Amino acid sequence: MHRSLSLRAVICLSTLLPASILYAAPDTDIETLKQELLELKQRYEVQQKALAVLEQRVRQVEDQPATPAPKRLVKSPADLRKGTTVAGAPGVGAGAASGGAGGGSSYGQSLKDDSTPAQSVSNLYNEASGFFGNGKFSFETGLTYARYDARQLTLNGFLALDSIFLGNINLDRIKADNWTLDLTGRYNVDNRWQFDINVPVVYRESTYQSGGANNSGTTTSEESVTRNPTLGDVNFGIAYKFLDETDSLPDAVVSLRVKAPTGKEPYGIKLVESQNNNNLYVPESLPTGNGVWSVTPGISLVKTFDPAVLFGSFSYTHNFEDSFSDISSNVGQKVGGKVNLGDSFQLGVGVAFALNEKMSMSFSVSDLVQRRSKLKPDGGDWQSVVSSDGNAGYFNVGMTIAASPNLTIVPNLAIGMTDDAPDFTFSLKFPYYF
Repeated sequence: MHRSLSLRAVICLSTLLPASILYAAPDTDIETLKQELLELKQRYEVQQKALAVLEQRVRQVEDQPATPAPKRLVKSPADLRKGTTVAGAPGVGAGAASGGAGGGSSYGQSLKDDSTPAQSVSNLYNEASGFFGNGKFSFETGLTYARYDARQLTLNGFLALDSIFLGNINLDRIKADNWTLDLTGRYNVDNRWQFDINVPVVYRESTYQSGGANNSGTTTSEESVTRNPTLGDVNFGIAYKFLDETDSLPDAVVSLRVKAPTGKEPYGIKLVESQNNNNLYVPESLPTGNGVWSVTPGISLVKTFDPAVLFGSFSYTHNFEDSFSDISSNVGQKVGGKVNLGDSFQLGVGVAFALNEKMSMSFSVSDLVQRRSKLKPDGGDWQSVVSSDGNAGYFNVGMTIAASPNLTIVPNLAIGMTDDAPDFTFSLKFPYYF
């Protein structure tokens, strides 16, 4: 009875009260939820902005170039022409880095893909092969200094009691300083043919000393002879590259060089007696050429054995026989005749390393063997010239320095290893590529 009454009362009360009073509690919860939702949206926007900033930073880092791996510096330009890439270039696999040739890529595309290989590699190849293929035209200025100092002891007499020398003792000495300015122009065609011309300007200064001792006393004298800068023997050459380097074969270049007798020949130069010593004779002037035409065929080879480059060369020079109006060295005497200079051949081998992208260094030995020369006076027979044959051996230390993309500095020091070679020769060349 009471329960039914209470239920009716509740139903009646709910009918009479407004709906807003009945739903007051649920509306409060909705406002709270809306507020929380608004805060979450604000936080989400902040996080989105933070993510956007972080993503931009990641993209900037990704766009920056990675530090490249060290390049393989000692590959020859022949490999690049065949499309061979070097270790460290983008997209290069292990097979390509080992030196295999790529299929069909051009020399220019290979350079582009390799981000321009080390310039020292091309410079090293040029000096080792003598084939300057970096551009259509190049001009080289070179300065060479050669120092020669020789002594000769002459004994004219006999030994008494196996210990006492009776007679004359002469000690002769020749000191020579030779400076040569070389101007060389080269033109390269399709990196296969090369034409060049060389014009030397020579300055010479020689000092002759003679000291003699005999029973009456000692005599020592010295005379110097100077030749002002004068044109030497102009020469020109042609080279053809007939073989490109592969895994088993080297680069190979054949050349032919012709030298014209444009310098002062050594024949007919008179020897005059020193006023202070009758044992000393000096020339009136100094020659700047050999006076005859000559032709020199040669071949050079270059092969890469990572991390070194081996190179070698061989050449043979033939001097043509020629006639002159005067071949005598006696004062007041003029004798015509023929001259047959002895032929010569030169052999050289060496190894080179690219130190970095700007510098390379090479070490080599070379040997020049000269045959004996002959003279034939008019109406006489052929006569051999004493001490005209020789063997000049050198040890060479060279370097190439890339001063700019077009200019290279090439110092070289040659140390004489035999008596017939100069004591040392230092050269400094500046090839410029247009």
